[in-house]
Amino acid sequence: MSDTTPTLLSVEDVHAGYDGSDVLHGVSLNVNAGEFVCVIGANTAGKSTLLRTISRLVPKSRGRITFDGKDLMSLKAHEIPKLGIAHVPEGRHVFPDMTVEENLLLGAYTLRQDPVYKERLEKAFTLFPRLKERRRQWAGTLSGGEQQMVVLGRAMMLNLRLLILDEPSHGLAPIVVDEVHDALVKIHEAGTSILLVEQNTSLALSVASRGYVLESGEIVLAESAKALHDDPKVREAYLGL
Repeated sequence: MSDTTPTLLSVEDVHAGYDGSDVLHGVSLNVNAGEFVCVIGANTAGKSTLLRTISRLVPKSRGRITFDGKDLMSLKAHEIPKLGIAHVPEGRHVFPDMTVEENLLLGAYTLRQDPVYKERLEKAFTLFPRLKERRRQWAGTLSGGEQQMVVLGRAMMLNLRLLILDEPSHGLAPIVVDEVHDALVKIHEAGTSILLVEQNTSLALSVASRGYVLESGEIVLAESAKALHDDPKVREAYLGL
Protein backbone atom coordinates (compact mmCIF):
# COMPACT_ATOMS: atom_id res chain seq x y z
CA MET A 1 0.00 0.00 0.00
CA SER A 2 1.20 3.53 -0.68
CA ASP A 3 1.93 6.10 2.00
CA THR A 4 -1.19 8.01 0.91
CA THR A 5 -3.52 5.07 1.54
CA PRO A 6 -5.69 5.95 4.55
CA THR A 7 -5.56 3.85 7.70
CA LEU A 8 -8.83 2.00 8.22
CA LEU A 9 -8.12 0.18 11.50
CA SER A 10 -5.63 1.45 14.04
CA VAL A 11 -4.69 -0.41 17.23
CA GLU A 12 -2.42 1.58 19.54
CA ASP A 13 -0.77 0.34 22.74
CA VAL A 14 -3.62 -2.01 23.59
CA HIS A 15 -3.59 -4.04 26.78
CA ALA A 16 -6.37 -6.58 27.27
CA GLY A 17 -7.21 -9.74 29.15
CA TYR A 18 -9.53 -11.59 31.47
CA ASP A 19 -10.06 -11.83 35.24
CA GLY A 20 -7.44 -9.27 36.15
CA SER A 21 -4.69 -10.77 33.99
CA ASP A 22 -3.52 -9.16 30.74
CA VAL A 23 -3.03 -11.30 27.64
CA LEU A 24 -2.05 -8.42 25.36
CA HIS A 25 0.78 -6.14 26.46
CA GLY A 26 0.87 -2.92 24.46
CA VAL A 27 -0.09 -4.25 21.01
CA SER A 28 -0.04 -1.80 18.10
CA LEU A 29 -0.91 -2.54 14.47
CA ASN A 30 -2.87 -1.09 11.60
CA VAL A 31 -4.81 -2.14 8.52
CA ASN A 32 -4.96 0.32 5.64
CA ALA A 33 -7.99 0.66 3.40
CA GLY A 34 -8.03 -2.20 0.90
CA GLU A 35 -5.21 -4.06 2.63
CA PHE A 36 -4.89 -7.75 3.57
CA VAL A 37 -2.99 -8.13 6.85
CA CYS A 38 -2.28 -11.30 8.80
CA VAL A 39 -1.24 -11.98 12.39
CA ILE A 40 0.69 -15.18 13.05
CA GLY A 41 1.97 -16.73 16.25
CA ALA A 42 1.70 -19.70 18.57
CA ASN A 43 -1.58 -20.89 20.07
CA THR A 44 -1.05 -18.99 23.32
CA ALA A 45 0.23 -15.76 21.76
CA GLY A 46 -3.03 -13.84 22.24
CA LYS A 47 -4.20 -13.73 18.62
CA SER A 48 -7.85 -14.48 19.35
CA THR A 49 -7.84 -12.05 22.27
CA LEU A 50 -6.60 -9.35 19.91
CA LEU A 51 -9.52 -9.89 17.52
CA ARG A 52 -12.03 -10.11 20.38
CA THR A 53 -10.69 -6.86 21.78
CA ILE A 54 -11.20 -5.10 18.44
CA SER A 55 -14.76 -6.44 18.38
CA ARG A 56 -15.32 -5.28 21.99
CA LEU A 57 -15.81 -8.80 23.32
CA VAL A 58 -13.03 -8.69 25.92
CA PRO A 59 -14.16 -7.28 29.28
CA LYS A 60 -10.85 -5.74 30.31
CA SER A 61 -8.97 -3.54 27.85
CA ARG A 62 -7.25 -0.21 27.55
CA GLY A 63 -5.43 1.68 24.85
CA ARG A 64 -6.79 3.14 21.60
CA ILE A 65 -8.60 1.40 18.75
CA THR A 66 -10.11 3.40 15.90
CA PHE A 67 -11.91 2.39 12.73
CA ASP A 68 -12.09 5.02 10.01
CA GLY A 69 -11.44 7.56 12.76
CA LYS A 70 -14.22 6.27 15.05
CA ASP A 71 -13.32 5.28 18.60
CA LEU A 72 -14.16 1.59 18.97
CA MET A 73 -13.24 1.51 22.64
CA SER A 74 -16.35 3.57 23.42
CA LEU A 75 -18.71 1.16 21.63
CA LYS A 76 -20.56 -1.99 22.65
CA ALA A 77 -20.03 -5.27 20.80
CA HIS A 78 -23.42 -5.14 19.07
CA GLU A 79 -22.58 -1.73 17.59
CA ILE A 80 -19.45 -2.95 15.78
CA PRO A 81 -21.16 -4.73 12.81
CA LYS A 82 -23.08 -1.55 11.98
CA LEU A 83 -19.75 0.04 11.03
CA GLY A 84 -19.14 -2.64 8.39
CA ILE A 85 -16.89 -4.83 10.54
CA ALA A 86 -17.56 -8.58 10.47
CA HIS A 87 -15.79 -10.84 12.95
CA VAL A 88 -15.74 -14.53 12.00
CA PRO A 89 -14.55 -16.38 15.13
CA GLU A 90 -12.87 -19.75 15.24
CA GLY A 91 -15.23 -22.69 15.35
CA ARG A 92 -17.71 -22.18 12.49
CA HIS A 93 -20.64 -20.86 14.54
CA VAL A 94 -23.65 -21.68 12.40
CA PHE A 95 -27.23 -22.01 13.61
CA PRO A 96 -27.69 -25.75 13.04
CA ASP A 97 -31.50 -25.81 13.05
CA MET A 98 -31.79 -23.06 10.46
CA THR A 99 -31.30 -23.44 6.72
CA VAL A 100 -28.22 -22.23 4.88
CA GLU A 101 -30.17 -19.30 3.46
CA GLU A 102 -31.61 -18.36 6.85
CA ASN A 103 -28.09 -18.38 8.32
CA LEU A 104 -26.88 -16.09 5.55
CA LEU A 105 -29.79 -13.67 5.97
CA LEU A 106 -28.97 -13.27 9.65
CA GLY A 107 -25.87 -11.42 8.49
CA ALA A 108 -28.12 -8.80 6.87
CA TYR A 109 -29.97 -7.87 10.06
CA THR A 110 -28.50 -4.35 10.06
CA LEU A 111 -29.96 -3.72 6.59
CA ARG A 112 -33.55 -3.92 7.86
CA GLN A 113 -35.75 -3.41 4.79
CA ASP A 114 -32.97 -2.48 2.37
CA PRO A 115 -33.45 -4.63 -0.77
CA VAL A 116 -29.66 -4.67 -1.32
CA TYR A 117 -29.56 -7.84 0.78
CA LYS A 118 -30.82 -9.81 -2.24
CA GLU A 119 -27.82 -8.64 -4.27
CA ARG A 120 -25.44 -9.61 -1.48
CA LEU A 121 -27.09 -12.99 -1.11
CA GLU A 122 -26.47 -13.67 -4.80
CA LYS A 123 -22.84 -12.57 -4.41
CA ALA A 124 -22.44 -15.05 -1.57
CA PHE A 125 -23.95 -17.79 -3.73
CA THR A 126 -21.69 -16.82 -6.62
CA LEU A 127 -18.63 -17.10 -4.38
CA PHE A 128 -19.85 -20.37 -2.87
CA PRO A 129 -22.00 -22.19 -5.47
CA ARG A 130 -22.27 -25.17 -3.14
CA LEU A 131 -24.28 -23.04 -0.71
CA LYS A 132 -26.80 -22.19 -3.42
CA GLU A 133 -27.26 -25.89 -4.05
CA ARG A 134 -27.86 -26.41 -0.32
CA ARG A 135 -29.75 -23.20 0.44
CA ARG A 136 -32.75 -25.12 1.89
CA GLN A 137 -30.61 -27.61 3.85
CA TRP A 138 -30.17 -27.42 7.63
CA ALA A 139 -26.80 -25.83 8.35
CA GLY A 140 -26.09 -28.40 11.04
CA THR A 141 -26.00 -31.18 8.44
CA LEU A 142 -23.24 -29.55 6.37
CA SER A 143 -19.60 -30.59 6.39
CA GLY A 144 -17.07 -28.48 8.29
CA GLY A 145 -15.88 -26.85 5.10
CA GLU A 146 -19.42 -26.01 4.01
CA GLN A 147 -20.16 -24.51 7.42
CA GLN A 148 -17.08 -22.31 7.04
CA MET A 149 -18.48 -21.16 3.70
CA VAL A 150 -21.73 -20.28 5.47
CA VAL A 151 -20.04 -18.08 8.07
CA LEU A 152 -17.96 -16.33 5.40
CA GLY A 153 -21.06 -15.82 3.28
CA ARG A 154 -22.93 -14.48 6.30
CA ALA A 155 -20.20 -11.91 6.87
CA MET A 156 -20.57 -10.78 3.25
CA MET A 157 -24.18 -9.84 3.91
CA LEU A 158 -23.07 -6.79 5.90
CA ASN A 159 -22.07 -3.50 4.33
CA LEU A 160 -18.67 -5.11 4.66
CA ARG A 161 -15.59 -2.90 4.96
CA LEU A 162 -13.36 -4.97 7.26
CA LEU A 163 -13.43 -8.74 7.60
CA ILE A 164 -11.78 -10.09 10.76
CA LEU A 165 -11.07 -13.82 10.61
CA ASP A 166 -9.92 -16.13 13.38
CA GLU A 167 -8.38 -19.41 12.19
CA PRO A 168 -10.69 -20.00 9.20
CA SER A 169 -8.73 -23.09 8.08
CA HIS A 170 -8.76 -24.82 11.48
CA GLY A 171 -9.84 -28.44 11.24
CA LEU A 172 -10.47 -28.38 7.50
CA ALA A 173 -9.25 -30.89 4.94
CA PRO A 174 -6.42 -29.60 2.70
CA ILE A 175 -8.66 -29.40 -0.37
CA VAL A 176 -11.15 -27.26 1.57
CA VAL A 177 -8.33 -25.06 2.87
CA ASP A 178 -7.54 -24.31 -0.78
CA GLU A 179 -11.17 -23.28 -1.32
CA VAL A 180 -11.03 -20.98 1.71
CA HIS A 181 -7.78 -19.52 0.37
CA ASP A 182 -9.42 -18.77 -2.98
CA ALA A 183 -12.50 -17.29 -1.31
CA LEU A 184 -10.45 -14.91 0.84
CA VAL A 185 -8.54 -13.72 -2.22
CA LYS A 186 -11.80 -13.04 -4.07
CA ILE A 187 -13.37 -11.21 -1.11
CA HIS A 188 -10.27 -9.04 -0.84
CA GLU A 189 -10.13 -8.37 -4.57
CA ALA A 190 -13.75 -7.20 -4.39
CA GLY A 191 -12.60 -4.35 -2.13
CA THR A 192 -12.85 -5.66 1.43
CA SER A 193 -10.00 -5.05 3.87
CA ILE A 194 -9.06 -8.19 5.81
CA LEU A 195 -7.36 -8.86 9.14
CA LEU A 196 -6.56 -12.57 9.36
CA VAL A 197 -5.39 -14.53 12.39
CA GLU A 198 -4.21 -17.94 11.26
CA GLN A 199 -2.28 -20.85 12.74
CA ASN A 200 -1.65 -22.09 9.20
CA THR A 201 1.27 -19.74 8.57
CA SER A 202 1.76 -20.84 4.97
CA LEU A 203 -1.86 -19.97 4.19
CA ALA A 204 -1.65 -16.62 5.98
CA LEU A 205 1.52 -15.49 4.25
CA SER A 206 0.27 -16.66 0.85
CA VAL A 207 -2.85 -14.47 0.93
CA ALA A 208 -1.75 -11.42 2.95
CA SER A 209 0.41 -8.57 1.71
CA ARG A 210 1.73 -7.69 5.16
CA GLY A 211 1.92 -9.37 8.52
CA TYR A 212 2.69 -9.21 12.21
CA VAL A 213 4.19 -11.85 14.50
CA LEU A 214 2.59 -11.95 17.95
CA GLU A 215 4.47 -13.64 20.79
CA SER A 216 3.28 -13.71 24.41
CA GLY A 217 0.93 -10.80 23.80
CA GLU A 218 3.48 -8.55 22.10
CA ILE A 219 4.22 -7.73 18.47
CA VAL A 220 7.81 -8.82 17.80
CA LEU A 221 7.93 -8.49 14.00
CA ALA A 222 6.06 -6.41 11.42
CA GLU A 223 7.05 -6.92 7.78
CA SER A 224 5.72 -7.67 4.33
CA ALA A 225 4.36 -11.20 3.96
CA LYS A 226 7.29 -12.07 1.72
CA ALA A 227 9.84 -10.76 4.22
CA LEU A 228 8.23 -12.80 6.99
CA HIS A 229 8.17 -15.90 4.81
CA ASP A 230 11.88 -15.47 4.08
CA ASP A 231 12.86 -14.67 7.68
CA PRO A 232 14.90 -17.63 9.05
CA LYS A 233 13.37 -17.36 12.53
CA VAL A 234 9.82 -17.31 11.16
CA ARG A 235 10.56 -20.22 8.85
CA GLU A 236 11.97 -22.29 11.70
CA ALA A 237 9.30 -21.40 14.28
CA TYR A 238 6.15 -21.34 12.17
CA LEU A 239 6.84 -22.98 8.81
CA GLY A 240 8.92 -25.94 9.96
CA LEU A 241 11.64 -25.12 7.44
